[in-house]
Amino acid sequence: MDLLSVILLVILTWALIRTAHSITRPNPNISGKLPPGPKPLPVIGNLHQLGDKPHKSLSRLAQLHGPLMSLKLGQVTAIVVSSPAMAKEVLQTHDQHLSNRTIPDALHILGHQHTGLPWIPVSNHWRTLRKICNTQLFAVKVLDTNQELRRRKVRELFEGVRRSGSAGESVDIGSEAFTTTLNLLSNTIFSVDLADPKSELAREFKEVAWGIMKEAGTPNLGDYFPLLRKIDPQGIRRRMTVHFERILSLLDGMINQRLRVRESSGVVHGDVLDTLLNIIEEKTEDINRHQVLHFLLVLFVAGTDTTASTFQWAMAELLRNPEVLSKARAELNQIIGKGKQVEESDIARLPYLQAVVKETFRLHPVVPLLLPRRAETDVEIGGFKIPKGAQIMVNAWAIGRDSGTWEDPNEFKPERFLGSEIDVRGRSFELIPFGAGRRICPGLPLAIRMLHLMLGTLIHSFDWKLEDDKKDVDMDDKFGITLEMARPLRAVPSPAQG
Repeated sequence: MDLLSVILLVILTWALIRTAHSITRPNPNISGKLPPGPKPLPVIGNLHQLGDKPHKSLSRLAQLHGPLMSLKLGQVTAIVVSSPAMAKEVLQTHDQHLSNRTIPDALHILGHQHTGLPWIPVSNHWRTLRKICNTQLFAVKVLDTNQELRRRKVRELFEGVRRSGSAGESVDIGSEAFTTTLNLLSNTIFSVDLADPKSELAREFKEVAWGIMKEAGTPNLGDYFPLLRKIDPQGIRRRMTVHFERILSLLDGMINQRLRVRESSGVVHGDVLDTLLNIIEEKTEDINRHQVLHFLLVLFVAGTDTTASTFQWAMAELLRNPEVLSKARAELNQIIGKGKQVEESDIARLPYLQAVVKETFRLHPVVPLLLPRRAETDVEIGGFKIPKGAQIMVNAWAIGRDSGTWEDPNEFKPERFLGSEIDVRGRSFELIPFGAGRRICPGLPLAIRMLHLMLGTLIHSFDWKLEDDKKDVDMDDKFGITLEMARPLRAVPSPAQG
């Protein structure tokens, strides 16, 4: 059932619902005005204005109502942020009161709402999981130590692409990147490849990962009308449960296998899973097996889908902007040399490649509305009141295309970042694909390394043409929590000629 059909259902049944329950009304103790916004309709508010691509419809509404805009989504007050200045207010100035999440109803399954790192409130458990990320997974020292693993996985990517090119076959760019990233993470955590290139596991895992992102990002009537949560009118929570069970079953099997090895042989791999199991066996209150399972689920789903999607957008932009591709390859030829492998240590000497990645993040932030936040108390921003309990959406997609910040905002021009100090690490609010503040994405350091290494390798080593001699790339997108290309990018590689 699509969203408009469900909205109609809500309107038709509302008379019955309100006889048994009271409708949420504005808190009379809140003083001050809400930010401006479009006039809501009775009952549904502004839900009908979201459409199937909320990042774009909210951007258009912000052009009419301003960079700090209020909406009524059913019974929920939503605040939409669409400028760097307002993003800084939310993500930095008032981060203390606005850092907890609004947890989608779709994620109130299997206990995930209490254990999923992106969603749990700032607490001791949250700090424990962040510490594991910052010390065991994504610390500079750890990433430096694991360089050889990433080099090996990118070399496997190169060999797979080379074989396809030799056979005259096209390459599914996003799928190849997904498999590479999945195996990188699985080796870091489990010391094994989860996806043999010849198996169906990578494809199935990608489908499940996108299914989770899609369902979590779909406007859900249960989020906007709490009384509808029990009936799950769109079936989102039911489908999400199926996706979660598939991945949790796989991860649980990996843990059981490791426990058997530890018990029978005493072999310790020294990877992330061993670290987590050691913490569990110490019987501390920091983390238990259920929490470990959901922690790993988040790492795999978010880590693979986001990196692969960004990589695919970058390749798409390069293929439709051949002059940019030529400049990037010329830099690689000059700095690396023809026929040589790109190394992580080379990235700092490749400013144009870095600019290409930044420009991709600007035009195609992989989480276009970041993750929704929740006001824990009344907050004043820009002379307007953000009421306690309001849902806050930061439209990174709109910020990246703000004509007040960027010249020719819809054009792919990496040159804009040459000599610029703007970065993606949460200090430059013009460019916040990973968010900012205490809830910034912990996987940022690994994603940055992988994107540059994969992109540099594939454009340095191969010439590319679109499948079936197509003249242009289809840049349409599909919306979930992450923003993916509506149709997979397929291109035919051949050895680079210069």
